[in-house]
Amino acid sequence: MTKVQPRVLADLIKRPIVTEKATVLLENNQYTFDVDRRATKPQIKAAIEDLFNVKVTGVNTYNLPKKAKRVGRFIGHRTQYKRAIVTLAPESKINLFPDV
Repeated sequence: MTKVQPRVLADLIKRPIVTEKATVLLENNQYTFDVDRRATKPQIKAAIEDLFNVKVTGVNTYNLPKKAKRVGRFIGHRTQYKRAIVTLAPESKINLFPDV
């Protein structure tokens, strides 16, 4: 397991993804997150286990394609993120939708 400081682990995870596809994956105990592009699978696993106190059994990642962004006459690209699909152990659960 990779040794990383806890403050650095918190910065690797950007946000959870709540889309139709991501909510379907919740039935299989899989959660989707935007993570830093430089994050590795062991680092993502350690960050999720540390932040949410759960047991991670698998991490799948993929890089999103660039998307063009235009501001006036200037053309650039949006900030790119890596997306991680994290599979948890059957007894673990992350509460993305707290009761309000």
